[in-house]
Amino acid sequence: MKRILLISDTHSYWDKALDRALSEADELWHAGDWGDVNLLDNLPKSITIRGVYGNIDGLEIRKSFSKELFFEIEGLKIYMTHIGGYPGRYYKEVRTKLEKLRPDIYICGHSHILKVVRDKRLNLLHLNPGAIGNKGFHKKRTMLRFQLDNGEIKNVSVLEYEKNYS
Repeated sequence: MKRILLISDTHSYWDKALDRALSEADELWHAGDWGDVNLLDNLPKSITIRGVYGNIDGLEIRKSFSKELFFEIEGLKIYMTHIGGYPGRYYKEVRTKLEKLRPDIYICGHSHILKVVRDKRLNLLHLNPGAIGNKGFHKKRTMLRFQLDNGEIKNVSVLEYEKNYS
């Protein structure tokens, strides 16, 4: 079993809420828009980090992470990219990838809108953790926590925080 913390759109913002949530995770998945490359210094060396770069990310982040990521873990296939759309409204390039790769879970960020949606047509679970950073129109900062265990996603929960306007 793996305990996953899924975040996106940090936009260079890191706080104690992220540290607390990470202390209960085996892996951190980041769906892009990291922001400042120094953010990577906050990441614990004891957990696995998987992520993609987003549209605001500069060359240093792009050296560390790719535009998209496809991997298998605990009997599940995962496809992640920063910008991709939602069930019934995927970007053409993403829809083509989803049809070819047939992931069990598709992850994107970018919209700053938290979504957990079953795509019955492609038989996958779409996850967008919203935005955990302070920049953007979102009213609440959000991230997702869940467990992967032998081909199943379990105990999906939303972690929600106030924006820090200081």
